[in-house]
Amino acid sequence: ALDILTCLEVAGVIDLYYLDETGFTLVPPIPYAWQVIGQTLAIPSQRSKRLNVLGFMTRQGELESYVSEQSITSDVVVACIEAFFADVDKPTVIVMDQASIHVGHRVRDIRDEWAQRGLYLFELPTYSPELNLIEIAWRFMKYTWLDSSAYESWESLVAEVEKILAGFGEEFVINFA
Repeated sequence: ALDILTCLEVAGVIDLYYLDETGFTLVPPIPYAWQVIGQTLAIPSQRSKRLNVLGFMTRQGELESYVSEQSITSDVVVACIEAFFADVDKPTVIVMDQASIHVGHRVRDIRDEWAQRGLYLFELPTYSPELNLIEIAWRFMKYTWLDSSAYESWESLVAEVEKILAGFGEEFVINFA
């Protein structure tokens, strides 16, 4: 079904967006590191508040993001969808996982209204993050683009995340060809 949606997007019949959210704290997501035997590798880390990002991304490298320190709830998801998709020119499909904030009562209650406006939600199968292209963007942000100096302070983390989001598609590029 996702392949069919992609073909319809390529043909210009629909607009296709990928929705997801992620968070950043001063605890860096370092999966592993190499070090010389006998030497200790130290990476700064400290507890902090969480910077949450909700994004809508296209395969063409466009990203609309909403950044906040507030938790992302179903109400936030609905508000962001309402803000970004206030007007749709042609049928528009939002691809998303089945997180509770994406499929909860608040979202279910408004789906029919959105469908009448030409805005549809496409739920991915459970445990399939590889099908949601925005997950790749979050992985690049956390593991490749975000410099380790970003973890020195809350202000530097916020500034670096915002720099990447602002430069996404130009300075920070993923080719989904």
